[in-house]
Amino acid sequence: MTRVTLLDYGAGNVKSLYNALVALGCDVEQTDKPEAVASAAILFFPGVGAFGSCMAMLERKQLVEPLRAYIRAGRPFLGICLGMQTLFESSEESPGVAGLGVVPGAVGRFDVASHGLCVPQIGWNGVAAAQPSPLLGSLAEGDALYFVHSFRVPRSEAVAPWVLCETEYGDRFVSGVANGKVAAVQFHPEKSGAVGLALLGAFLASSTAEPPPRAVAAAAAGGGSTRPRLGAGKLSAGPCRRIVACLDVRANDAGDLVVTKGDQYDCREKARGAGGGEVRNLGKPVALARRRREEGARPPPSAFFTRLAVSRYYEEGADEVTFLNITGFRECPLTDLPMLKVNAHTRTHLPPPPRLPAGGIKDLVDAQGTRSSALQVADAYFRAGADKVSLGSDAAEAARAYLERGGTCDGSTSIEAISAKYGAQACVVSIDPRRVWVADAAAAEGHALADHAGPLGRGGRGPAGESLCWYECTLQGGRKGSGLDVVQVARAVEALGAGELLVNCIDCDGHAGFDLPLMAMLKAAVSIPVIASSGAGAPEHFSEVFRSTQVEAALAASIFHRRTVAISAVKECCATAGFAVRAAATPSQEFAPPPESE
Repeated sequence: MTRVTLLDYGAGNVKSLYNALVALGCDVEQTDKPEAVASAAILFFPGVGAFGSCMAMLERKQLVEPLRAYIRAGRPFLGICLGMQTLFESSEESPGVAGLGVVPGAVGRFDVASHGLCVPQIGWNGVAAAQPSPLLGSLAEGDALYFVHSFRVPRSEAVAPWVLCETEYGDRFVSGVANGKVAAVQFHPEKSGAVGLALLGAFLASSTAEPPPRAVAAAAAGGGSTRPRLGAGKLSAGPCRRIVACLDVRANDAGDLVVTKGDQYDCREKARGAGGGEVRNLGKPVALARRRREEGARPPPSAFFTRLAVSRYYEEGADEVTFLNITGFRECPLTDLPMLKVNAHTRTHLPPPPRLPAGGIKDLVDAQGTRSSALQVADAYFRAGADKVSLGSDAAEAARAYLERGGTCDGSTSIEAISAKYGAQACVVSIDPRRVWVADAAAAEGHALADHAGPLGRGGRGPAGESLCWYECTLQGGRKGSGLDVVQVARAVEALGAGELLVNCIDCDGHAGFDLPLMAMLKAAVSIPVIASSGAGAPEHFSEVFRSTQVEAALAASIFHRRTVAISAVKECCATAGFAVRAAATPSQEFAPPPESE
């Protein structure tokens, strides 16, 4: 079995890459030891987070010089995301911090406002090969890979000899570098399904005389597409709108974590008799998150939702999966948070869609009095397999404190702490607004107003026929008001370091379509990506919200896991409307997940 070394310096989700390499037939050694780097036969460096934080951790663990020596010797190396950026001399993200300096040049922040694009870039995009390489040999037209970053390597004469591939996001930037057996990419192949597995397989096949047979097979299969192979210099795809599948998760009265469906956030059954008044139960997510592979075994009813949530969602074309935690779990020990178990189980699925656990990222005090900061909770989620984390009520309170300080950051909030360690792209804020109808602008007392009599309105009116409303951010899953409007909160959390907004309109929790005035208001207020949530009931609702508000992503829950609307139908509708979407994954060969103990 081919032995590879995975550098785990202590930040971010390395389990997705670990699982991908195991699935490809590798014996994986995870390490943070300098001597293990020096002796590695094939080295993977999946950097996640902020440039300065990463370099500080490498220095602290005495890994900088062994890494430099390994790469400069031309030994088999693949850097991923920040693992590529740290190869350069410096980054605008962390002025004054030196990188490894193996590749000439500096990393810069995206400057794409003039193109109408948001920073971070989060989602699926294509690449164009700049030099012949077996790593990109299986790419086909339409293939997309998963990016999540705020900083990029600009084109320059100094870096030109190293450029493996480029990507377009506003302007073209360097998305991969290579020199001999040393390579690094800005995107995440381990999160990019069959296309990414093919790239990893090709790297392994070119790095050793006896590569794992499964790696060779994955490289040969590519993404499974029958589309033409990619020509030199041609982009495989452009930035894609994301279709996000969501599972709403909460505890029932017995304390079990279940997948549920709310009616304007009320998750209890209305019917009298059996089940009346109980939490609506669509299955247990931990059971759902396991892929049942026993030969001939009939999966339990709840496992239907599991395959839906992970493997089948991905194969049908979901671009991300969100587990929306609508129960606080403040008294659970950090090591026993139920949502951690969900992430730990879902990480074993291949190919994996990127995962976002939403809610529950907050300061905790368990029943034994042990305190855990929001950053420590986020650490645990990333180690359990999350690709991003989302803050809810605590983010709104952080916004209030920011506004009370006159709009200044002091480093005290959970948003600032998570963003400083993992980067803004890893920190999502979930906002749950409710409409507050008013007769006129004066009654809004300065809050940002939306007019539902305008072209984006659906004829919605308040109890007295009002067409004007402001949107109050609610707390505790809609049970409490904050007094702050969505624009106040959105601008504050962006300033604090959040990299994306997930917007769930309580009044649209149904199937009549997204709240277009709300989404348009937020898109105009911030420069970070927005995920529209609540209201999806038909494929046309997705193309409508993309066309009318320019949001980057749209989310649905029950219509996907009840299969009343197919993800493929949503993508077909959006493509017909002229929006770039990622092609649905082609089911590839079965890969066995790692043992549960891993």
